[in-house]
Amino acid sequence: MTGHDQELKKELDATLQTRKELGPEYETELIESFVEKLDTTVERRVRRQLAERQMAEARGEHPQRNSEFGTFGERFGFATVTLVLAIPLSAIGVVQAHLPGLLVTWAGIVGVNLVQARGHLPWPRRKSGEEWD
Repeated sequence: MTGHDQELKKELDATLQTRKELGPEYETELIESFVEKLDTTVERRVRRQLAERQMAEARGEHPQRNSEFGTFGERFGFATVTLVLAIPLSAIGVVQAHLPGLLVTWAGIVGVNLVQARGHLPWPRRKSGEEWD
């Protein structure tokens, strides 16, 4: 695990411990707080990776891709992020709609991952250096 992942794990542990201490009446606020921290962390990572990619392209370097749908790391990262987000989303789904909410949440998570893994995007993927019409 990277340092960022350890940090998120500590945040999640602290949130769960706080929930035990405060009780279920604060559950929604605690989940929202954790999701905000998670969103901030993911956004920071995405911006850093985008900046790194832009720097590499500016230098004329192009990362090797094993398919037109991204590198293994990009696909693995996408799956990891959706599974991390599945935790609070599942909790929200259960709190709001019980078992049907959980099933709808996981159907969405599985569906998004299947679409991403198969590469059937609803829009054409632009190749590096190619301009939009």
